[in-house]
Amino acid sequence: MVTFFGYVFLGLSLAAPIGPLNAAQLDKGIKSGFIHAWLVGIGSIIADIIFMLTVYFGVIHFLEVPMVQAFLWSFGFFVLIYTGVEGLKGAGKIETRSSDKRESAGRSFFSGFLISISNPLSILFWLGIYGSILAQTTTKYSTNYVILYSCAIFLGLFIWDLTMAGVASSFRRFLSGNGLKYISVFSGLSLIGFGIYFGIQAIRVLFF
Repeated sequence: MVTFFGYVFLGLSLAAPIGPLNAAQLDKGIKSGFIHAWLVGIGSIIADIIFMLTVYFGVIHFLEVPMVQAFLWSFGFFVLIYTGVEGLKGAGKIETRSSDKRESAGRSFFSGFLISISNPLSILFWLGIYGSILAQTTTKYSTNYVILYSCAIFLGLFIWDLTMAGVASSFRRFLSGNGLKYISVFSGLSLIGFGIYFGIQAIRVLFF
């Protein structure tokens, strides 16, 4: 049981650092409320499950090809820049009352999925950390325990998703219109900043 909760804590620790997904959840929660911020995180978790299965079945080595890496960095660049610019454009249109009907739940889910599936840093995590965990766990435990501890990691990610959605939607309730706009602008700029970083990495892979 202690080991199980250790893996839950690992999932929480991996999700907690500020990154593109947290910025996107914050922006979505401010503009559209809890459900949409939560769906951004669920989309990301689905992408993480795909990464986990990729590592588990051993086809992750395809991602070591430089051209594939460059494509992923470039794809992440375009996704984050687009999401950040859209966030900045919508920052001046935030209303304090609910606007859930104006936003598609599917679009919130898909934005989280795209941000995560196009993030090479996520791929590096699943290749490095989860790959190491998988190698260690399979030498000590049966397949059932490998699945159980993998689920524990995702439970930690899910708990963080709920936490971020709650925090973002709380900002929507308790801050003034100007305060919400400032946070939304900050979130949009953060996404653009991460996008620029991804673009630089793509250039390095291609030309250096």
